[in-house]
Amino acid sequence: MKDYLKHINKDFESRARLGIMSVLLVADYADFSFLKETLQLSDGNLASHLRSLEDAGYVQVEKQFIGRKPNTRYQVTAQGTAAFRNHMDALERLIVNNKSQ
Repeated sequence: MKDYLKHINKDFESRARLGIMSVLLVADYADFSFLKETLQLSDGNLASHLRSLEDAGYVQVEKQFIGRKPNTRYQVTAQGTAAFRNHMDALERLIVNNKSQ
């Protein structure tokens, strides 16, 4: 069992980060408001988790203006995609290989 656990990425242990990465993997990008509404997180909580994912190199940020309103959108990086898929694969192996025990 320890072999499975070493492949689980601590950066994705929280519900918020799992949600963020899941949304970003199925969308080309998502803006802050969409993530906030979809995941039902406060501004501060979402910003904190996004910053951590950005610092890890898993998410990239693009700030722009739409009309006169600022808009921040997020996109998963290639590194983030690989890391998240490895994490999900490790969880799946853990569940499947320990299901009968």
